Amino acid sequence: MFNFRRILLGRRLASEEIHHTKISNPVALAVFSSDALSSVAYGTESIMNTITLAAPAAGLTGALALGAIGWSWPAALGITMLLLILMVSYNQTIHAYPNGGGAYLVAKDNLGEVAAQTAGASLLIDYILTVAVSVSSGVSAITSAFPAMDPHRVALALLIIAFVAMMNLRGVKESGVIFAIPTYGFVVCILSLLAVGMYRALTHTDAELLDQVQRQVPHLSDMTKWAAIVLFAKAYAAGCTALTGVEAISNGVPVFKDPVSHNAAKTMRWMVALLATMFLGITYLSNHFGLSHSFTTEETLLSMLGHKVFGFGGAGKMAYLVTQFFTTAILALAANTSYADFPRLAALHAKDGFLPRQFNSQGDRLVFSNGIIILSVAAAALVILFHAREGHLLDLYALGVFIGFTLSQTGMVLHWWKEQGRHWQLKAGVNGLGAITTFTVMMIIIFTKFTHGVWVVVLLVPSLVFLFFNIHRHYIRVRSKLAASRTDIVYPHKNRVLVLVSGIHHGVVHALSYARAIADYGEIEAVTVDFPDEHGRESQSLEKLRSDWPNYCEGVPLRAIRSPYRKIVEPILDEIDRMRRAEPEYILTVIIPEYVTSNWWENFLHNQTALRIKGSLLLKPKVIVISVPYHLDPVLD
Repeated sequence: MFNFRRILLGRRLASEEIHHTKISNPVALAVFSSDALSSVAYGTESIMNTITLAAPAAGLTGALALGAIGWSWPAALGITMLLLILMVSYNQTIHAYPNGGGAYLVAKDNLGEVAAQTAGASLLIDYILTVAVSVSSGVSAITSAFPAMDPHRVALALLIIAFVAMMNLRGVKESGVIFAIPTYGFVVCILSLLAVGMYRALTHTDAELLDQVQRQVPHLSDMTKWAAIVLFAKAYAAGCTALTGVEAISNGVPVFKDPVSHNAAKTMRWMVALLATMFLGITYLSNHFGLSHSFTTEETLLSMLGHKVFGFGGAGKMAYLVTQFFTTAILALAANTSYADFPRLAALHAKDGFLPRQFNSQGDRLVFSNGIIILSVAAAALVILFHAREGHLLDLYALGVFIGFTLSQTGMVLHWWKEQGRHWQLKAGVNGLGAITTFTVMMIIIFTKFTHGVWVVVLLVPSLVFLFFNIHRHYIRVRSKLAASRTDIVYPHKNRVLVLVSGIHHGVVHALSYARAIADYGEIEAVTVDFPDEHGRESQSLEKLRSDWPNYCEGVPLRAIRSPYRKIVEPILDEIDRMRRAEPEYILTVIIPEYVTSNWWENFLHNQTALRIKGSLLLKPKVIVISVPYHLDPVLD
């Protein structure tokens, strides 16, 4: 039989086939590092954009304002130092927590539930932003090479999100194998770009490629000390977007092949080495060739650098187009890192009772399908809201991940202090340094970008934490209510059965037969709703129902509820409330006859009154609702 779902997602995997989802280190590098590695495409650009925007406020104009872009190099060096600190710190986290979970589990075990939910909320927000930013950046790379496609950027972004979501619904291993091609293609292209660019920069064999604009890099004497600090802090905070995704490997340790901790740590070292090399190389060459960028520049900085290094004709043109192609591919598919981590983190929240339990349910392919779907919907909404332009989203970016960084590193300090194993002081010192530096960067991001949109994240994180704890309290309340004991009150044995009827048909007769099977005649009553005519008399349909009733339903009394305002659901609910008050010793069983159509679309041709009644009655205590279906075209008689 043709099964479209199986074609899209592949065959179902049984629980004992979990080994099928384990991935090798090369595949893991593509799955968990695409976000971090792809950020070099916009990391340096983000620094330059911020400097260009902030330079006039620091008192820099003309050549000094242009020269201030030269500060992107020391900012990149500082960010790389922080990256190395994070690598050492997260290597320790990977070995200490081989079951994964990253900042969430570390904070939960060492700092308490509030810190854990804060870390989780901030990372969940950041993963959603990662998808929106990565996909929008990928679309920008496309439109830089083909400007005519710019009006269709939102549609392109939504198609990319749908594709990445579908591939992840097939499984982490399958998506990693497919996405490895653009990841490694991008790495090869960027390393080739850097090799050719460094050769030309060092040999000066192509002097005509150099920009003739002379920059005058400002000194501290050219501005007040406070203005210099603010300018550099803004540039540094903007460049920290290049560090998003660094924690991804620590969250996904369990999907590595054994030994999981060794393989995860090794993969992280490769990721950091590639990230640092590409980020510093792009920043250096951009400054060397005199490139600048601002928010109003249509072409991306990486595209400008590609033109400078490869040229505009022949093999150089082909090399440029290939680089743009793989840049587009990895930026679009960098969202895969979030698709690997968001569902897993949401499942941890759900397992602990802080998110709906549906997030902890694995689909046919042993992936957390609900998390993947929610992530896709949220990211698509952001893409539509911000018109798939990453420049508007970058200001919201990075804060969430640095909250997670800080809580994770602080938690690891307490972890080593409690364990006090071999060299625990050194390990605690490394994580302590990581905590201090990430906290410092987090505060810089808040103070320098607060009015540019970071305030949204600052408000959203505690709001989500509040929501998480309300969900948790709900589950605790449900668990306490459902806890059984020998002293529990048992339902009374008296049962009143109420059959709702709209007329006489096969469905009603079927429902009355079922009522007779579960109760005595004296406890069964049929109820209908009547719309009186303009003189207040019974309707003709009710008169006909009363006359026909004894022929089909003998022995069951029929009572009509008057509804002068032509309502059906409300009068029934009022009557049930009256009966509950009049006979509190009875359990009231409401039987609703329903006919079931043979085709799903035929349901839209009916008013679904039974569904509305059921939904309302479920909220009433000591009321049991039974739906008796009557199939109009049964498959089996």
